[in-house]
Order: sequence, then structure tokens, then C-alpha cells
Amino acid sequence: MIHKKNTQRNEKSGSSEFQRGKKAPFSHFGKNDFAKDFHRGFEERKTATDTGAEPIESNAVIGRNAVRELLEGGRAVDKVLVQKGERTGSIVLLVAMAIERGIPVIETEKPKLDSIAGFAPHQGIIAFAAEKEYCTVEEILAIAKERGEDPLIVLCDGVTDPYNLGAIIRCAECCGAHGLIISKRRAVGLTPLVTKASAGALEHLAVAKVANIAATIDSLKEKGIWVYAAEADGTNIYDADLKGPCAIVMGSEGNGVSQIVRKTCDGVLSIPLYGKINSFNVSTAAAILLAEAARQHHLK
Repeated sequence: MIHKKNTQRNEKSGSSEFQRGKKAPFSHFGKNDFAKDFHRGFEERKTATDTGAEPIESNAVIGRNAVRELLEGGRAVDKVLVQKGERTGSIVLLVAMAIERGIPVIETEKPKLDSIAGFAPHQGIIAFAAEKEYCTVEEILAIAKERGEDPLIVLCDGVTDPYNLGAIIRCAECCGAHGLIISKRRAVGLTPLVTKASAGALEHLAVAKVANIAATIDSLKEKGIWVYAAEADGTNIYDADLKGPCAIVMGSEGNGVSQIVRKTCDGVLSIPLYGKINSFNVSTAAAILLAEAARQHHLK
């Protein structure tokens, strides 16, 4: 075992050993069976769009949780559409919050809301907001410094499914990560579906978009942050020392972490599996990895 804070990097190889004891069985996300699962899910979603629903408008924030977090956050909101006759549960509170902020609230027929939301469930409310602004990697590091914490960062290498990215954002925010970094190319951005899937977490998490994930990893390493790829053949997450500054790279649904990105990382982390199914969904894997990293970060 190597304690990171007292260990020099092997700059030539770009990797370091961080194993304690024997490895447990590894999770297998990013291989063929994962791709099949992903494509099955995609086909189910595709069927939903074949019903005639229109694509979601680009600045729509959909659903009660997402709208609540939006109204509590700092983004400008243009208007809120509420389903005509809907006066149940949290809708009343959300309408009051919008009125208090001086945001127009417009009663709207359900078919119109359905059309705006596409195939995303709107729960009787949709808000229209200014686009979420991307931050810089430096701003993410500044957030960690302001909190007096070692950086905990998530990088997404080619995640294309909006539901997966939204779920990863939710996991990252719940685990106290300081920010998330996505690629400008061959990856989904901060779309309305991502916002919906994040259940409002996007309003509280800094997100940076970069041209080159591998180059960004090199930059993070120069700043003393240890970067680990999440793959099937790495060190058991529960044997890894993640107490210092660290970042975890989640790969694409079909191919996992790209080879060039993997070679740039300091090491590879895996999740032990004990059942007959040999893969996690990428967002589920992110939740497990981040929860362990967060636990170690907050050890007293």
C-alpha cells in the first residue's frame, strides 16, 4: 500500500499501485453486456418518442423536484407553467415560491405541457430558465478550497445517455463532490433530460466542459490530485486509499474509459461483485465509488 500524500508519482508510466491485500471479484461496466443493457434502455426510450411527443424545449426545467431546486437556486427563471386545475401537494408551494420571486405563473392545459416535456414526466409543472452556465476546472478547485476540503471531482469520459449523466450528477452532489467535468465532444451536455434526471442536483453542482479529458487529467495531476479510472480490472475500491485529493473517471456506456484516458490516470478502481450478473449501470457504479470516496474524505 502506498499513502498518496507521501509518495512521488511515476510520471513515465502515469500509474501508481494503491492496493491493500488481494483483489475481490471486479465489477464489469463498459463491456459488451453493458452495451446491450444500454441499447435495450435506449430502445425503450425511443419507443416513447414514437408516440408523437415533441422534443423537450432547450430551456425547460421539468418536474416538481427539479423546479423546486431551480426556484431555490440562483438561476434566472422566465416563467412557470402549471397544469390547469392542479392544486395538489407541492404544486401550491412551488407556485407560492415563484410568485414571491416575481416570476409569472401561467395555468396551462395538460396537452400543452405534455408537448413541451416530450416523454419526460412533468408532474404538472414546467419552468423556463436561463441556461445553466458551465464553470471552469479552476472554479471547481476553488469550491473545494472555500470549503476547506480536499478536492473530490468526477469526470465523465464519453457518457452519452442523459439519464445516466443526470443520475451521476445527483450522486456527485449527494456525496459532496466539488464538481463534475464533461467532454465537449461525443458526450451529452446539460440538456433538459439531464436536468430532470438529476432531480434538482444540477442546481447545486458545478459542471465544467473541456475539450480534452486526458489533458484535463494531466492538469489535475500537476495540482496534486490523484485521478482514477473506473474499470473492471482495477484495485478493489475498498482497498484503495482515497482520503486525499482525488478524481474518479467514469467511462462511456458502451466502451468504458478510453485507452488514452486510462493511461493518463494514476490507477484503476473496481467494485467487487458477488452475484451472477457481472455489470453495474455506469451511474450506479458512480454512486458506489463516490460514496466510498466521500466516506474516506470525511473520516475524522
